[in-house]
Order: sequence, then structure tokens, then C-alpha cells
Amino acid sequence: MTKTEHLPDAIRRTRRSAGLTLRELARQLAISPATLSAIENGKTGVSVERLHALAGALGTTAAQLMGEPGTTSARGTPAADRRVRTSRRESPGTATAAAQSAGDWRVFPSLRIDPVLAAAIDSFVETGYHGATMRSIAERAGMSVPGMYHHYRDKQELLVRALDLTMDELHWRVRAARDHGTGGIERVGLIVEALALYHTHRRELAFIGASEMRSLEPANRARITDSRNQIQYLLDDEIDAAIAEGSLTTRHARDAGRAISTMCTSLPQWFRIDGPSTPEQIATEYAGFALDLLGRR
Repeated sequence: MTKTEHLPDAIRRTRRSAGLTLRELARQLAISPATLSAIENGKTGVSVERLHALAGALGTTAAQLMGEPGTTSARGTPAADRRVRTSRRESPGTATAAAQSAGDWRVFPSLRIDPVLAAAIDSFVETGYHGATMRSIAERAGMSVPGMYHHYRDKQELLVRALDLTMDELHWRVRAARDHGTGGIERVGLIVEALALYHTHRRELAFIGASEMRSLEPANRARITDSRNQIQYLLDDEIDAAIAEGSLTTRHARDAGRAISTMCTSLPQWFRIDGPSTPEQIATEYAGFALDLLGRR
């Protein structure tokens, strides 16, 4: 078994030894339980930054999880982790976790991600998934091709990582927005606001999410589609609650809910951060559009 093949088992074993459930560890990392489960089952790779975040949450080191020779246990003095060490930049998980812990679902700090993933995101936006190659991504990242394969197996893993980053952040932001509402109609409006804010503030990632689902391999597509559906169901539930309260009058709740989601996911197609409207203005307008579509009283 290679070190890469060993990693999912090592993460699962260390989590269980630490007495953490899948959901508890996922919450600490600001990712969804589904993403963590995919990592532990070897269905999605682990970026350099996420590996360090996992190690920190589990009270160990990245080298120990990788099973490198010369490393010590989490309670010992860690050896130099040459295989996975990068510049000490804040990981996307760290930035997301900081905003999440503060409950600032309307605040979007810059995502600090590793150079390879950043280059892949730029390439997927500029040329599309199929137009980008591992060599062109390496050149954009200022790395050698062998050096890039050191961190990511292939282009598919880069796409999955970008989409997981999107879904993890969407899940906590949408739920945090919903939880600020005091009634069904208010919760619907806040969910739409959160969706619109994400698709304008994180336009590049959102654009990839809207345009490259077809480029996922079947297993990855099924997992991420399920994650997307969970957000749709959350919106549907709040629409149903508002109808039950008598705040909304639509007779086409499911169709309207999907129209609202599509309205938000199309934002990256035309929104520009230097345009005449701010993300906050767009979010407020879209929440109003959604409630009007749903027939608010």
C-alpha cells in the first residue's frame, strides 16, 4: 500500500482514536460530513492545506497521517514534513471556519488556497475543464508538472476539490442565513440572499459549479449532485413552511423553488464585481424577486 492509498484509512483510524464522530470532525473543518466521508473512503483526494487542517484537528501531524518514516506520534516531537510542506498560507478551510465561527454568513474573506488549485480554478474559468491541461495548470502555478502531481492525482481531483470547496461553504452559509430568520417568509428571503451573495462574491468558483458538473466522473457527479440537492430541499422546506403560515400563496412551490435557485446560479454568467451594483444590492433585489415569485402577501 502506498502512502497515498494509506491516507484515508489513517484519517479514519485517527479520528476514531480521538473519539470524534464524522460529523464532529467535519464541523471542526467547516466541511460537510459527505465530503469527509468521501475523503475517508478514498473517493476524493486531500489537498496539502486540507491535510494540515485534518492533522491539526486530530492532534497529530501531516507526516504522521502520511505514515512517513522518522515521524513521531501526535504527542511527540514531529519530524520535518518535507513531502507535504508548503508556504504557511491560511487554508480555505481556515478562512471559512473563522467566518463560520463568527456567524458572519454575509462576510466573505479572501480564500487563501494552494497555488495549484488557484491555477486550476483560473484555468477552468478561462478555458473550461476540457480546455485546461495539467501542464498548462502547472505553468500557471509556476510549478513543474511532476511537482504538481506530487499534490494532486489528476485534473479530475482538482475539479472535485474546487466543487467541494464551493459546496462546503454554501452549506454553512445557507444554514446560518436560515437560522437568522424568525418566520418562514423571512427564512426564505435570507436563504436567497445567502445564495446570491455567494454567487457574486465567489463568482469564479460558482461559475465552475454551474458549468462543469458535466465534466465530473459519475461517482463524483452523484455525490456533489446530492450535496446540491440538499440545499434545494432546505429552500423547499422553508417555502413549504411559509405557505403553511399563510405568508406565501404560490400553488407551484417546487417549480418556483427551482426557478429561484436557477436565478441565483446564473449570476456568475453576467455579474461583475466592478459593475453598477454591489453583491449586497443584488442579494437584496433577488430576495425580493423570489418572494414576489412565490406570491407573498
